[in-house]
Formats: sequence, C-alpha cells, structure tokens
Amino acid sequence: MKISSLCRICIGAAALLATPLASRAAGVPAGAAAAIDLVQVKGGCFRMGDIFDSGGADERPAHEVCVADFSLGRYPVTQREWKSVMGSNPSQYRGDELPVENVSWNDAQAFAKALSERTGRKWRLPTEAEWEYAARGAGKEQKYPGTSREAELEQFAWLESNSGLKTHPVGTRKANDLGLYDMAGNVWQWVQDRYDRDYYRQSPRLNPKGDPFGANRILKGGSVYQEAGFLRVSYRDYQDPEKRGNCVGMRLALSED
Repeated sequence: MKISSLCRICIGAAALLATPLASRAAGVPAGAAAAIDLVQVKGGCFRMGDIFDSGGADERPAHEVCVADFSLGRYPVTQREWKSVMGSNPSQYRGDELPVENVSWNDAQAFAKALSERTGRKWRLPTEAEWEYAARGAGKEQKYPGTSREAELEQFAWLESNSGLKTHPVGTRKANDLGLYDMAGNVWQWVQDRYDRDYYRQSPRLNPKGDPFGANRILKGGSVYQEAGFLRVSYRDYQDPEKRGNCVGMRLALSED
C-alpha cells in the first residue's frame, strides 16, 4: 500500500526540503546524541505470520522463525532524540516526546548511521522477524502487541478510534509483555527488510532478513489513522524507501554481539 493510503496527509512539508536530512547532522556536537532506552530481547523461535487466519496472502503461510538475542528501542524514536542527532525536525506534529515522523527509510538509515558514529555502537532498524517477535512479547500467539482482543487494543495503541487523528507522546498507552510501548499505532515503523509478497514461502528459518532483490521496504505497526486490522502484528505494508509521510516513523535496534 502507498503512504498516501496510510497517512491522512501523504507527504508533509519535510518532503519539500531541498537539503537531504542525512546532510544536516554534520554540525551537531558528538555529545548531543540522546540516549535510546533499550529493552533486551532474548531470542527464540516462534510462528511468524498470520496465525489467526485474518490477514492477507502476503502474511501466509505462517512459518517457524528463530531470531538471535537483540535489543530494541523501548519507544519509537522521538523528535527530541532525532533533533539531538540530526539538528532538524521533519515532523508535521511537533513536540519533543512525540514520535518523529515524515521520515523515509533512507532518512532512518541516515539517523542510525549518524547515531552510530557518535556512540560507537552499531544502531540499525530491526528486521521484520525481530519486530514481530518483539511485538508478540517474545513470540507469543498474540494478534496485537499486548493482547489478542480488539476490545482491549485502545489500552495499548493510539489508532483511528482514540487518537483524534494526531500523534501522541510515546509511552502513554500500555506496554506489551516485553515492556515495549507503541508497537502498534501512533506511527508506522520502518523495518530493515525489502518487501516481497511471496517471501514467507521461501523465508529461511534462522534470522531471516527479507527479500534480497525487492525495491520497497516494509512498514509495521499501523498509525493514528488506521483501524484495528492494520495494527495486527502480522500485517505487512510497504513503501518506496525515499517516500515520507506524516504517520511514518521508526524504532532502533542493536545486535547483541
């Protein structure tokens, strides 16, 4: 699906800026990088994909996947964190503790690279398998992050029915079983993988990293503009890595080497 279908306003003012966001970090002092609050995730095996028979063809077949230990941001990257590294704020909805948005996949890569250079740690986006494993509370059979009951979803997520169609400060809904916030709703989150609708039929079992040849990159989690079906942990969307939207953000990961 295109970002124009995912976001109320497809491309915000940030998309009109002539200077790439990647070039804006150069003048920010090395010590300015905000600390990213991390949750350590013990790896394991789980059934990835549509285990509730409620999704699309690209969510099937459900298949066993195993991921190694990793760490994942407790929250989506905030505007405060983004500004401390990049020296700018591309977001349409402004507030230091709001999730950063209007971020392309390429912008997310630039942020991870700049933060890595400042901290000496290898920051990256999570893989789709890591994201789904963490969203499920370490691979539990949950339909949404934190619950399988749609009636409880508003406790865990900002979505169309309770958001007022605007983003909200991170961490203001309930956390999932791993202590991760906003895994569903608020803003879509880029993951590392390229998209292929048939990838699940050929995915490796150990630490899958997505199709090696696809052009589009995968988005997970839904946003303040989506209804519950889009917030399912197995739901997969995709977009050109250069595109930005006012409901698209990111969350960082670290490998446990």
